[in-house]
Amino acid sequence: MKFQNNVVNNWTSKYNKLSKIDQLILRSNLLGSDLKVTNFGGGNTSSKISMKDPITKKNETILYVKGSGGDLGSIKKDGFASLYLDKFNSLKNIYRGFNHEDEMVGYYPMCTFNNNPRAASIDTPLHAYVPFPEVDHTHPDSIIALATMKNGRDVIKKVYGDSMGWLDWQRPGFDLGLKMESLISKNKNIIGIVLSHHGLFTWGSTNQICYSNSIDLIKKAQTYLNSSIKKYSFGKPIYKKKTNPDFEVKLISTIRGNLSKENSKILHLDKSDITLEFVNSQNLKQVSAIGTSCPDHFLRTKRLPMVLPSLTELVKNENKVESVIQSYLNKYKEAYTKYYNRNKTKDSPNLRDPYPVIVLIPEYGMMSFAKNKSTARISSEFFCNAMNVMKGAEGISKYTGLSEKEAFRIEYWELEEAKLKRMPAEKELAGKVALITGAAGGIGSATAKKFLSEGCCVILTDIDQSALKFKHNEFSKEFGGDVVHSMIMDVTNEKDVKNAVSKGINVFGGIDILVANAGFASAALFEKTSTKLWDKNMDILSKGCFLISREVYQNMMQQNNGGSIIFVSSKNSLNASKGASAYSVAKSSLLHLSRSIALEGSVYKIRSNVVNPDAVIQNSKIWQGDWTKQRAKSNKINVKEVEEFYKNRSLLKVSILPEDIAEGIYFFASSKSKKSTGNIINVDGGNITSFTR
Repeated sequence: MKFQNNVVNNWTSKYNKLSKIDQLILRSNLLGSDLKVTNFGGGNTSSKISMKDPITKKNETILYVKGSGGDLGSIKKDGFASLYLDKFNSLKNIYRGFNHEDEMVGYYPMCTFNNNPRAASIDTPLHAYVPFPEVDHTHPDSIIALATMKNGRDVIKKVYGDSMGWLDWQRPGFDLGLKMESLISKNKNIIGIVLSHHGLFTWGSTNQICYSNSIDLIKKAQTYLNSSIKKYSFGKPIYKKKTNPDFEVKLISTIRGNLSKENSKILHLDKSDITLEFVNSQNLKQVSAIGTSCPDHFLRTKRLPMVLPSLTELVKNENKVESVIQSYLNKYKEAYTKYYNRNKTKDSPNLRDPYPVIVLIPEYGMMSFAKNKSTARISSEFFCNAMNVMKGAEGISKYTGLSEKEAFRIEYWELEEAKLKRMPAEKELAGKVALITGAAGGIGSATAKKFLSEGCCVILTDIDQSALKFKHNEFSKEFGGDVVHSMIMDVTNEKDVKNAVSKGINVFGGIDILVANAGFASAALFEKTSTKLWDKNMDILSKGCFLISREVYQNMMQQNNGGSIIFVSSKNSLNASKGASAYSVAKSSLLHLSRSIALEGSVYKIRSNVVNPDAVIQNSKIWQGDWTKQRAKSNKINVKEVEEFYKNRSLLKVSILPEDIAEGIYFFASSKSKKSTGNIINVDGGNITSFTR
C-alpha cells in the first residue's frame, strides 16, 4: 500500500511572465492546495523583491513573507508581511542570544515596508536569512515521516546524499534562522534543509526553481517510503470497520454532551482509510501515546488523542456508556492537568481546555471537537497528517515524538498565546447547532441567516427541494460551507424526521436549538371545512411540530446539556380568525405542546417557547399561494391592499418582516432568555385581539 499519492509539479512557463509578487502568490496557492504538502494555515513562503521606497524613491530589497495567520492555499497579496531586508538583517546587531530571542519579535514591525498592517510571523528570520530570493517552508507528510524516525538524520542522508541539510529540533525563531544561514554558508551544494520533527525548507533563484525544488524533494521522500515501507506500519489490524447507526448517534450525543459542559463543541467525523488503518491496528495505543510531533499538528490537535474502547465493546456496555465516557474524559482531563503542572513555569499562560480534541474509536473512526465546525474539520485534517507521518516512520524505522517538555513549550508559548488573544471575541451562538424546519421560506431563511451571523451551525430542512438548494448555496457562499447543512424533509413523515435528526447529529454532533417553523395556511368556513383540509392542517402544523420536537428532545436528553425549542405559531393561536378554523386550532395546539415540553423538559434544562407572528407577507411562501386571496375575500378588500390592511390593523401601524420574527426566535435561542421557558412572544406590531391574558 502506498504511503500517499505523489504530488504534482503544476508550474508552467507562462507563470514566469507574471509579476514577482503574483508569482509568489501563485506558488503559495499551488503548495497550499495539497494537504499532504502543507496543512491548512501551516507553512510559509517568501520572495525578496526589489521595490522603490515610497519616500526616498531608492530601490530597496523587500522581503514579502506569509504573515501571521492565513493559509497558503488561499493567500492573496494582503496575506503577506513586507519588510525592509536591510533593516531586518541589522537586527542581528542587537540580538542578545537564545534566551532572549522572543523579544526580537517586537522589533519586526519596525522593519515594515510601506506601512503594511500584516503582522510578520515567528518564522520570518528563517526566510530572511536564507541567502536566496525565493524560499518555501512546507510540512509534507513524507518529509516529516523521515524527520521523526529514530535515525532520521541518517535516513535523510541516505535519501538525499549531500543535497539536503539537517538541523535538530529547535523551536522556530531568530536563533533557528541564524543556524539555517550558517548551515547554508558551510554547505553550498544543499538545496533544502530538513528540520527535525518539523518540516522542509527549500529555496531557489526563481519562483519556478524554488517550487520545483520543493516538489522534487517531497517526491523523492515519497518514492523512498513507498519502496521501503512494510505492509503493516502500525502492526496487524485486529479490528474491522463496523456500523451501528442508532448506537452511533447515542455515542456521538453522549461524548459531545460531556465535552460541552463548559464550552459547547462542534463535531467533525472522519472515517478515511488512514484513520481506519490506525484505529483498527494492533499498535494503536502504543503509537498514539508517543504524541504528535510537528508543532503545527499538536497546536491544533493537542499532543495526545483520547482512545476509547472499540465500538463493539461500547455497544456491549450500552447501558453504561454515559459512565464509561465520563470516566475516560475525567482520566484525560486529569492527565492533561498533570502535564500542565509538571511543565509550567511562572510565566506560562493559564491552563486551557483540558479535554481532548481528537477521539479515536477502533472499528469506527475519529471524532474531532472544537468551538466551530471549520476548526473541528481542520483539526481532523491535521491528525490525518500526523497519522501519515506516524505510518511512514513506523513502517521503516521507529516513530519518535518531541519530548513532553518541548511540546509544552510550543503549546504554551507566550507568542502563541498572543495569537489567541488577538482572535475576535466569540459570538453568542458559537459552538451551537440549530435545526430549522421550513428553512427555505421567509421566516426560516431569515432565522437561519441570523443564527449563522451569530456563529451557529445550521441544519436547513424543507420539503421544497429547489428553494432549499438555493438557500443552501446562498448561505454557504456568505458564511462558508462548513457551517451549513441541508436536507429535504417532510415534517409529517416520521422516517424523514428521524433521518434528518440522525444525519444532523453525524454532521455537527448534536442539536442545541430547534426552530419548528414549517408552515401551511388554509381558509374555509367551518361548515365547508373538509376532513382532508382539517387533516392537512393537523398533519403539517401540529403533528409535524410534535414529530420533530420529540426527536430533537430525545437527543437533547441524551446530550444532557440543555437546549432550546422554539415553535413558530401564529396570532391565530391566541385569537381565531373567521374562516380559518382548521388553521387556528392546529396553531393553538402548539401553545400546549410547548408548555408540556417546558413542564417535562425543565429537569433536563430544555426550554420551550413560542413566537407568534402575524401577517408576515414579504418573502412568505404561504402568502404567495391562495391564502392571500382568501384573506382578501374574508376582509372584503382587494388583493393588492392586503399588506396595507394588516399594517394598519396593528397598533404600531408597521409591516412585520421575516427578520422581525427572526429576532424574536433568536432571543429564545440565546443566553439572553436562559431563564425563560413556557413563554410567548407576539411579534405582530401590536394586535389587541391577541394580547395574552
